[in-house]
Amino acid sequence: MRQAGRYLPEYRKVREQAGSFLELCYSSFLSAEVTLQPLRRYDIDAAIIFADILVVPHAMGNGLTFIEGEGPKLETVRSSADLLRLKSGHKSMQFESVAASVNRVRHDLGPKISLIGFCGAPWTVASYMVEGGSSERELARKIAYQKEDWFKELVSRLVENSIEYLCVQIEAGADVVQIFDSWAGELPGELLTEYCIEPIHAIVTGVKVKFPDIPIIVFTKGAGYRHGEVYSKTQCQAIGVEAECSLKFLQSILPADAVIQGNLDPLLLLCDNDVVRKHTLDLVSSISRNRHIFNLGHGIKPQTDPHVLASIVKTIRDFDEVNNHG
Repeated sequence: MRQAGRYLPEYRKVREQAGSFLELCYSSFLSAEVTLQPLRRYDIDAAIIFADILVVPHAMGNGLTFIEGEGPKLETVRSSADLLRLKSGHKSMQFESVAASVNRVRHDLGPKISLIGFCGAPWTVASYMVEGGSSERELARKIAYQKEDWFKELVSRLVENSIEYLCVQIEAGADVVQIFDSWAGELPGELLTEYCIEPIHAIVTGVKVKFPDIPIIVFTKGAGYRHGEVYSKTQCQAIGVEAECSLKFLQSILPADAVIQGNLDPLLLLCDNDVVRKHTLDLVSSISRNRHIFNLGHGIKPQTDPHVLASIVKTIRDFDEVNNHG
């Protein structure tokens, strides 16, 4: 969950060196460097490749820039005519650049450290394309309600290109891949099924055709009581969960072998160390360690003190040692 980012001073130094955010994403040397930075600070089990969830639309020919202090700005896609300018991301500079980063990081990682690749889920990515950037996604949700044919086609194309993108990362050395649907919780009822669960299932299926043994994590943030349905219908191997969802409840609705990732509130990392330690211990003691990937329920806040992360990792390692988890 944003392992490397604005909370690390060494990241900010590399970010200045890169010039622009996209140059940082597409420079295999710089992207690999910021991916590896947390591993130098913390005793953690995995690295997640540094990239952006908007790599896929950019590779498809959709214009993308990042404005300092504002975030991403995209060419809008709001009609069948707009779909005409989109192409396949196959062998695009964007996909090849991220693959080169993955390959470089895999080469530099120890054999016991996993490397996670990822993509944004079709609903979240499509909402950015419709809105033209960060927003409340009101237009995207209105279009989803209206079930417009061109929007269904956009989602279908994002599925195809996301499969290609994840496979490229796996070929380059990713051990695990994750699909992020940051705005899934905004889709009610059948819309969650049609625009979140079904497209993600299609991506999982497509990746598994080529790489049947690759573990896939699905994070549909805000899905709440429907995480069980997301797990069963997408046929993923692990489910990411937000901090607001009860782990006790999740364990009651998921199969005994289902792996759960996340659940710690990023805001806790801004609290006093005793509070952070208490909630960390509450979390790790509430679920069997062989079915939980410790992580946050969303991205690390930029004002987080990096030393807090070191304290959390030590707390977990000490807990494991006392409880003989290795």
